Amino acid sequence: MPVPLSQRLKRTGLALAISVFKIVVIASVAKLDSVGIIDFNMELRHLRYFVAVAEALNFTKAAMRLRLAQPALSRQVSDLEEELGVDLLKRTSHGVLLTPEGKLFLEESRVTLKHADESVTKVRALARGEFGELQVGFLAPLDMHILPRALANFQRTTPSVKVTLRDLGSDELCDELRKGTLHLAVMMQPSEELTAGIHFEEIGRYPFFVAMASGHPLARMKAVPLETLSRQPLVVLNRKRNSEFHRILKRVFAPLRPNIVTESDSLNSLITEVSVGNCVAVVSQLFKQAVGTRLAYRKLIDNKVAMSVGIARAKNGDLPPAAEQLCATIRQIARV
Repeated sequence: MPVPLSQRLKRTGLALAISVFKIVVIASVAKLDSVGIIDFNMELRHLRYFVAVAEALNFTKAAMRLRLAQPALSRQVSDLEEELGVDLLKRTSHGVLLTPEGKLFLEESRVTLKHADESVTKVRALARGEFGELQVGFLAPLDMHILPRALANFQRTTPSVKVTLRDLGSDELCDELRKGTLHLAVMMQPSEELTAGIHFEEIGRYPFFVAMASGHPLARMKAVPLETLSRQPLVVLNRKRNSEFHRILKRVFAPLRPNIVTESDSLNSLITEVSVGNCVAVVSQLFKQAVGTRLAYRKLIDNKVAMSVGIARAKNGDLPPAAEQLCATIRQIARV
């Protein structure tokens, strides 16, 4: 039975804490015959033992701090010196003194131990979903309503996770998910030709409205018949980046056809086109909630087509724990 990714990561963190670290020591001390790199096997405990003795300058005090028998500690440090081939400590009747090689090795050991501790902390945080980097794709206007609130909540609880957002079209989102360059995407439900290798989880369905300038003639109506809408100049988002929306738009107008006169490159330009009053737009409830009173909105009569929004991910491969947590936050925000 496959081991879940979170468990594998936790085991990795534990392994880092007890595994053998390869340490490279650059010897530039006159006592050594030449400058070189000494390769040896060493466990982290050897470094911790040596650092304890080097800081206390006394085997007895270091042994008490480590809760280790003094003879055993002395033997471990001697083994370390023998393997290195240098004297790290000079024994005296009152304790120990660091040799030049010992001073250098103390500095290097502290750096190595600090790095090891940080690595364990990060790996364990990664396994808990509290550390790492996520690549998240989205399709406008979802970045105007769902994502900002979800990311704000997520970053409050997991500030050490960096989230990189990528604004892509439906086709591009599915391609990037399949290639593994995106962990997840918040998008409209992709059509059948795009769903190969993609798992889509619906988090909400949103009706469509007609968006218009407040002074537009259609604003005098309580709801807009589809036949009336089909005669209106329509502004839509660019087909290349929003192919899925264009497919849905055909279903909204069926059996009629939309009178598309302008394609906008962005939501801001679409809003501007509508605000001028020459065009109207078919928008989702999410757009209406995000843009608000800047435009007027009317329901479509006898239209049962809704925009399905959800979280898309690749079917193959596990999501990192942080991505699972972000998905849970997105679901929660979508229900509000």
